[in-house]
Parts: sequence; C-alpha cells; structure tokens
Amino acid sequence: MFTCDVATIYITPLPSLTHSTEHNLGVPAWLAQVNDDINKALERGVSIRQLVAARACAIDSLLVALFEYFDLGQTDLALFATGGYGRGELSLHSDVDILLLSPTDISEAAKPQLNAFVAKLWDIGIEPALSVRSVADCLVAAEDHTVATALLEARLLAGNEALSQAPMDIVNQTWPQKLFFETKMAEAKTRYIAHNVTEYNLEPNIKSAPGGLRDIHVIGWVTKRYFRVSKLYDLVQQDFLTEKEFDELTYAEGYLWQIRHYLHTLTGRNENKLLFDYQRDVAQLMGYESLPDDLPNAAVERFMRDYYRCAMQISTLSEMLTTHYYETIIEPRLPDDERPEKTPLNARFNQIGNQIAISHNRVFAQHPDAILEMFLLMGQHNIKNVRTRTLRALKIAARGIDQTFRENPAHKALFLANLKEQNYLYHRLRTMNRYGVLSNYIPAFAQVTGLMQYDLFHRYTVDAHILFLIRILHRFLDDRHQDQYPLVSAIFNRIERKEILVLAAMFHDIAKGRNGDHSELGETDAIEFCLAHGMSDADANLVGWLTRYHLLMSMTAQKKDISDPEVVSEFANIVGNVTHLNHLYVLTVADMNATNPQLWNSWRATLMKQLYSQTRRILRADIDAPTNRQDMIAATRAQVTEMLDSVDNQHMNRQEVFALWDDLGDEYFLREIPQDILWHTEAILNHPPIGKASNAESKPLVVLREHRELALDAVQVFIYTQDQDNLFAVTMAVFDQMDLDVLDARIITATRDFALDSYVVLDRHGTLLSDSERQDELKSRLIRAFVNPTTVKLAQKRLPRQLRHFEVATKVHFDFNPSSNQHIMTLETLDQPGLLARVGQVFLQQSIEVHAARITTLGERAEDMFYISDSDDKPLSEPRLTALKQAIIDSFSHIAEIS
Repeated sequence: MFTCDVATIYITPLPSLTHSTEHNLGVPAWLAQVNDDINKALERGVSIRQLVAARACAIDSLLVALFEYFDLGQTDLALFATGGYGRGELSLHSDVDILLLSPTDISEAAKPQLNAFVAKLWDIGIEPALSVRSVADCLVAAEDHTVATALLEARLLAGNEALSQAPMDIVNQTWPQKLFFETKMAEAKTRYIAHNVTEYNLEPNIKSAPGGLRDIHVIGWVTKRYFRVSKLYDLVQQDFLTEKEFDELTYAEGYLWQIRHYLHTLTGRNENKLLFDYQRDVAQLMGYESLPDDLPNAAVERFMRDYYRCAMQISTLSEMLTTHYYETIIEPRLPDDERPEKTPLNARFNQIGNQIAISHNRVFAQHPDAILEMFLLMGQHNIKNVRTRTLRALKIAARGIDQTFRENPAHKALFLANLKEQNYLYHRLRTMNRYGVLSNYIPAFAQVTGLMQYDLFHRYTVDAHILFLIRILHRFLDDRHQDQYPLVSAIFNRIERKEILVLAAMFHDIAKGRNGDHSELGETDAIEFCLAHGMSDADANLVGWLTRYHLLMSMTAQKKDISDPEVVSEFANIVGNVTHLNHLYVLTVADMNATNPQLWNSWRATLMKQLYSQTRRILRADIDAPTNRQDMIAATRAQVTEMLDSVDNQHMNRQEVFALWDDLGDEYFLREIPQDILWHTEAILNHPPIGKASNAESKPLVVLREHRELALDAVQVFIYTQDQDNLFAVTMAVFDQMDLDVLDARIITATRDFALDSYVVLDRHGTLLSDSERQDELKSRLIRAFVNPTTVKLAQKRLPRQLRHFEVATKVHFDFNPSSNQHIMTLETLDQPGLLARVGQVFLQQSIEVHAARITTLGERAEDMFYISDSDDKPLSEPRLTALKQAIIDSFSHIAEIS
C-alpha cells in the first residue's frame, strides 16, 4: 500500500531505485502499472478525486527517489511541485510541473547531478515542465503572472526546507493583491473570448473553456495568497465559501476529471478537447447507454447535456466567487473616491455602483415577489450586475419558486413586466437562468437547460439558443447593428408589443426533447402560459402561432422556389395578414442568427427579404405590385433598363441589349437579380458570337468576379455556352478538381438553347481572386470540358474530421412543378467533398437535364434541390424517377473514406 498525505489507494509501490539493474531503473514498467491500477480502481468505483491525488502521490515518490538517487539531497537545491501537480492533481497524461530552486546561483559541482536527474526524467517517459532557478532568477521570472501563478501552487517535495516558503514570498513581493486579481481576471476574459464566450461549444475544451477546470483554479489563485490556504475546502473554514458551494464545485470538478481521465485513456496523451471523435466513446465509458426507445444520438446527447449543465454551474460559481473576493477583500481597501457609491432604490434594494443589492439578508424570505421585482428594477435603472451577497440569497430563494408562487397574480404581472422592459433583457434573463429563477418559474425551461442536438448545425444548447435569440432581438433596436439588419430593424422598431416576440422566442423551442413535433407542443405551452398571465386571446394566439410556424419562413425561402408566384401565394395564405408576417419575419431572422452565426449571410438575407416583400404585396393587395410570372419578369426588366440608363452603362447598344434579352427567356428574368443581369449582359455582348464548336472564335464564355455576400473569398462564376447534356456534370467535376465548393447555383437554358449558368463558389485555398494563373486555369479547364466532353472523373478526397462522426441517411424526394413542367428533386445526405460532382455524374449517366439548383448546407447535412427533366425537356416518367432515386442513393452508400 502506498500512502501519502493526500490520498490512500492500493497501487503498485515504487521499486527501490538504488538496487535496480533494470533498464531505466524499471520506472517505465512501474508507471504503466500505476496507470493500469488507477484504471482498474476507477472501474471498481473508486472516486476519481482519490485517483487524481493518488497519481500525484505516485509521481511524488518517484521524483523524491530520483532526487536522492542522484544525490541532489546533498546540495542546497529544493524540489517543488508546481501548477496542477503542486495542488496534488495529476491525470494520466497531465503535465508534471516542477521547480528546482536554489538560494543562490547553482554551483558547478551540482550541475552534473542536476543534468543527470533531468535526463533521466525524459528517459523514463516523464516530460516535465521544468524550471531551474535561483531565488533571484525567480523574482525576475515571477514578474510574468503565469510564473507567479505556478509559484502560488508550489509544494515542497524534497531538499532544502529553508526554501519551503520562498515561492509564496516571491509572489507576495512581486504582485500586489489588486494588480494580481485584475491580471487574472483579464486573462480569464481573454480565455473566454478564445472559446466564443460560452460554455456551450460543440467541441469544448474541458480545461480552458468557460466552465472548465481552469475556472475552478481561478478561484484558488485569487484567494489563496490572502487567506494563506492550500486547499479549496479551507475557504469554507474561512467563511468565504459555503458548504453547498464547495459541494457543487467538487462534484463538478470530479465530473470533469473523469471526462479528462477517459480522454487521456482514449488518446494516450494530454488531450483536453472533447472532440466529436471522442464524445461517443467517453459517453459510453461514463456509463451513458442507449435505451430501447432512444433515437441514435440520445446517449451522447444526455452525456453532453450533463456536461453543459456542469460547465454552467462551474462558470457561474467562478464568476460569483471571484466577484465576491473583489467586493469583500479588495473593494473595502480602495480609496474613498474609488469605492462604488450606494444609492437606495426603495426599501428593499440599493444600487451600489453598477450593481443591485438587497438592503438586508431577509428581503427575499420576507417578500418573495422581490425576486422578480429586482430584475425589473435592473432594467428600469440601467443596472447590469448583481452583488454577490444578493446572488447567494437569490439562489436560495429561487428554490422556493413553486406552483403557489407561479399562480400568484402579482408574480405573473411582475414576470410579464420584466419581458416588456427591454433594457438589459438578455443579461437579466441570463442571470435568472444561471441562478434558477427561470427554470423554476417556467418548469419546461428546466427540461431544455443544457439540451443539445448532436450535429454541426445547432451550435448552442436550447436554453442558450433561446436567450441568444432574445439578445439578437435587442440588437435590432441598437443603432450599431442597423446596417447589418436594415429592414428587420425597421420593422421591429415599429412593433409596439415587443413582448409578443420575446414570448415567442421563449417558447419556440421549449418543447424540444419531448416526443412529438416541438412546434406544435410548444404552441400549446405558449398559449396556456399567455392566457394564465392575463393576456388576451388574440395575443396568446399570436404567440402560439409564431411558436408553431417559426420554421415556416426559413424553410420556404431556403428550400422552395420563391421566384414561383404559386409558392409565395401558398406561403401568404398560411401567414394570413401583415401583422403575422412582420412578427414572423423578425422572429425568423433572429432565430437563424441565434442558431448558427455562420448561417446568416447576404444570400439568406436576400432570400428572406424577397419572400417578405412579395408576401407583403399579396397581403396588402397592392395592385401596382407584380403578382404573377409575367408581371415579375416585366418588373425585373424595367429595373435593369433603369440601371442601363446610368452614365456608367451608356456604352451598351440598347437594340443589342433588348434583342439579347428576348433570346434569354422568361426563366432567366425570374431567377436572376438585376445587378447580375447587367453584368451578364455586358459580358455576353463583349464576347465573340458563339456558334459551332469548331470555330476558334466561338469558345464558351467564362467570367469571374468577387462575391463576398455569401462568404469571405466567395467567387461568382458565370458561364454562357451552347447547351449540352453533360454541362452540369462536367462543371461540377472541374469545380471539384479545382477545390471549389459550390454555395449557390442558377442553371438556366435560354430560348435558343444556350445555357446561362451562374455559380457562387468558395475557394478552399483563398487564391482564386488574386491568382490570375489560377483564374486562367479554371477558365481553360471549363472550356476544354465543354468543347471536348469526356467521362467525368471525380477527385478522391478525405472526408473532413468532424463529418466522420455523423450518420445522415441519404433521402431523395420528387415533386412535380406544373408551371415549369419539371420535377424538383430534393436530396438530403451527409455534406462531403465532391458531393455535387457525384450527383452530376449520376445525372449524366441517367440522361437528366438540370435546369436550376438550390444548394443548402446545414451543418453536417446537405439539403439540395435540383429542377430536372429528361434530355428533351420533358417530365420524367415514374420508372425513370425510381431509377434515378436508386442511383443517387447507391452513389452515396458506397463512399469509402480516402486515407
């Protein structure tokens, strides 16, 4: 049995190094056995806390033995464990931080022994984070706050006991308390920003991300030197930390330690990122098992939900306790002119600087309505933060929010008043969520706290997404964001009852995780809540309608042909009136931004604006607005004609322009926007007439320009050539070979059998716009492919790491569009390199003509639409549709990862 002062655990004892004849003193085999003992102990149910401490003890015994083995005990050196190792915490592959400290410069006589000691550490497989310093050197090095932080954790292992307090003394000499606190808080802020300022990253770093182990360490760093303690529990005895807070921290820390242990076990290294590569395996090792009725990802989603809840608890406590330290230790010692001013708000609350505080400890106990009143006062008085003593009292009081509390009319009125008060609404709701008010007042909200979906599309947990959506709504009122959301901001500013949208935001996803359609279930919850809070039937039904149809507008804009008047008319019939449309438009834009920041771009903004404008004209019965295909075509041509009359475009011959437009066909003017039509027109008229392929002067037209609306480094590629059966297939193959990802495609055949294809592509290398040789290569490859079509050759590419961990079943669905006499093929499958090239190959093999395409990527899922016919522009028969569907599915079912 190995015993030390921090843990007692049965592990293989360290063999005697003095008498060892084995290679590297037999230490590597012993270390492997220690790790195996720890793994087996964890399987037996031994606490991870004991095991983390036990490994630190084992390394203690090894380092002390080596220190003596190389006769360093005969020198004046002191051996310290620092950092996490100094705290007595070592996971399987954690860094072993050690300091060799000398009272003066290290003597020449000691250097050979010291060098042998360090070399042996590397030989036996320990990669130490090693510092060798004199006290004078240490004083200089400690001016770096990271060095000073490591010294705070220093624990003497062996050697010169006279130096046992030297590390702490050095920190005290180098860093005033206030400066050290401010420096560590600035460091924490920088760390948070590096991890998107959220606990809810899809692949979190369990050590350094918000809510990670580092947040617990920060509490110790800023308090230990003042309270002169070495363990977190000592802060309980100092009345700085409560027993319950200590229990919450230690439980959460143990949970993260266990995750870290399994990450180290799976990877064989000091891995702290909970990547998709490991999440399923770690979940299984942590005991999360699939139940009979579970969906495929249920077990890993339960694991990640518990992780996110744990992370939020840690970050909340860390934020509260570090602030508590400032308020109780640093603030009272500030000069009078630097202390925050105290101003009474009413008998229950005071304002202290930019914080709100209860006037006495019994406020919430004596006046339960004060829980909600406090947040309303924060909005009314422009107060963003809450004093720590008040937060502690709030956390306790929130546990008393029960059905009786919720049914109190005064409490209902206060809650609604909070939603009507827009000032700092997001920050107030965030505090309500973190300290249990929101989940207790709306029990359904507790069910979605920490709830995640195992995909790349939904970037946040449901509760974080809901609150972020409300934050986006607030941005629509902020002048700083007017340029980003011009139309939606104007509409939201005109909506008087903004709490309607806030409530719709609160309930739109609140039924996720239940069995059934979350939109329909959420509608029921929303209406019941609104009616219970005294809202009118009309208001309640509007909130319910928004909850039920919150996905309607985005799905219509992204997945349907909104240049088709029938599609817009159908959407308008569901919406019903302009009031519904205005509210739905604002909610949809906010929802898309809050789901995934990468989802919102100028392309989607244009789609949404187009659908909104066309629908509004229908609902308002605007007799001057185009409401059918011919009207829309005429309106587009009129806009381009007006642009032609500008000074910059006087050089184009009007007769040639109008003659060309007549040849391009109606479909072209339905699908293209005026700016692109003008660009295409000038390029075509400046290009030699395209005739027979043998004519050297009649090569296809390929032009490129910058298109940063869809994405940074996006390039618009316009192709004008004679139509041919394999045009889409060879174009996709060339794009694939050139490492270009297609973001959008408009494939149109003019009346005289000319193809006008417009693509927006993303250049993986980021050089297409700046490298003229690469531009020429793309043009020449496309032209050669069009003039001399050959069998499509697909480039073999590795599936990106993140995508390997998702299974998306390939689904193919057909709808017939009578207005265009074409079928619309919808393809859902895993997004992957060469996807469109593969689809193009199938179309070529099946003799399918592609007339238009809508490319949509939602995280790991591709949801693309193709407007297709046979090679004679006729609809496909049922047997051909069946054969095409099977060919598409077969094409994606046999994809092997290329290594």
